[in-house]
Amino acid sequence: MVTTIKNTEADSAARLFQAKRFALWIGIAGMMMVFTSLTSAYIVRKAAGNWLEFKLPDIFFYNALLAIASSVVLQASYAAFKREKFVLYKVLLALTLLMGVAFLLGQYSGWMQLVDMGIFLQGNPSGSFVFVLSGLHALHLLVGLTSLSVALFQALSLPDRLTERRKFRFELTLTFWHFLTFLWVYLMALWMYLA
Repeated sequence: MVTTIKNTEADSAARLFQAKRFALWIGIAGMMMVFTSLTSAYIVRKAAGNWLEFKLPDIFFYNALLAIASSVVLQASYAAFKREKFVLYKVLLALTLLMGVAFLLGQYSGWMQLVDMGIFLQGNPSGSFVFVLSGLHALHLLVGLTSLSVALFQALSLPDRLTERRKFRFELTLTFWHFLTFLWVYLMALWMYLA
């Protein structure tokens, strides 16, 4: 009887994990559709003319390198967690959070450089697209930073233990963070290709 109850609880937890993972992937697919639609609109609008050509601030490209590095560091944190190297896991998790904040500050710096160049959200559509696409990414980044903050809080406040639930939550955070990195690299490649 006790074994049956434990199996039922394990099955229930597994189904819940699968449902949450599925929900995350549905959300990612939805976000990709939004960015794909905006990319399509960007290409069509650029071909229509009345398009102001300008060079993106270098900080946007440095941010791409920072995003890739943060994904590598977070992946290393996850690996340390699975190996139960809890000090390294916490240090790398905190470092990823700091890199994410640095990325966001870099975004702000890039926007200010655009403004200094006379490129605004309202005005020529070329500037509007850059602000909208990078701003939408920044909103998603705030979600990622919130997720990392919760993960770090739990890492620092909960006992050092590897559990399936904590591992699963970390995997969701890791998946979303890698998606944000992919998205920014995609936007940089788009802007370089269409420049």
